[in-house]
Amino acid sequence: MTIKAVVFDAYGTLFDVYSIQVLAEELYPSHGADISVKWRDKQIEYTRLITQSDPHSPSGSQYFRPFWELTRLSLEYTLDRLKLNRQSGQVEKLMQQYAHLRPFSENLAVLQKIKAMGLTTAILSNGSMDMLNSAVKSAGMADVLDHLISVDSIRLFKTSPESYGLVQQFIAVNKEEVLFVSSNAWDALGATWFGFTTHWVNRQGLPFEALSPQPDFSGPDLNSVLDSLVSRAILVSS
Repeated sequence: MTIKAVVFDAYGTLFDVYSIQVLAEELYPSHGADISVKWRDKQIEYTRLITQSDPHSPSGSQYFRPFWELTRLSLEYTLDRLKLNRQSGQVEKLMQQYAHLRPFSENLAVLQKIKAMGLTTAILSNGSMDMLNSAVKSAGMADVLDHLISVDSIRLFKTSPESYGLVQQFIAVNKEEVLFVSSNAWDALGATWFGFTTHWVNRQGLPFEALSPQPDFSGPDLNSVLDSLVSRAILVSS
């Protein structure tokens, strides 16, 4: 098979969503880890609730709200659930930190090597364009990503087939010519069902979902994507 494009999930794959724990711990001592986990879980739960409740509307879900708004609402819910004081200043500090999440250390070098192979690179994310632009610019990745693709235009979140279909609206490729990379097992599974070649970045050493099929490739960090492209019999297009 020939891979022509490598498309990355953003949050959890390129940007460490749990790095927010450091600031959360400063603002809410002894609660940082709990905030970061519950915040992320609620954020994803809201995206699924919106998409599943109105999946067939021709103009996208009537319940759609941009990911930035869902991120704020998820944070507010998390603080309320933990019975923590939800001061506007503290919420704003956490939100601004979320706009500039820490990238994983190996990311930039890996993206540079993939670009040097002559492949198209992109992000496909639930995140809004403002969020993606902020995160990519902060991480110094603007020059190594050809496309930033947000689900905003279709008003449906991953793992809807329409969300993965956005890739082919930006890049002239067949499904199997896309190597889709995600650290979220549910995202890797959704992309596999859609027909992409998939690579799961298993940073936490977790078992894959009990549902099948397994992703085509997996590894512990983004460096393993290079192994998939070079060492595992994937023919890289010239």
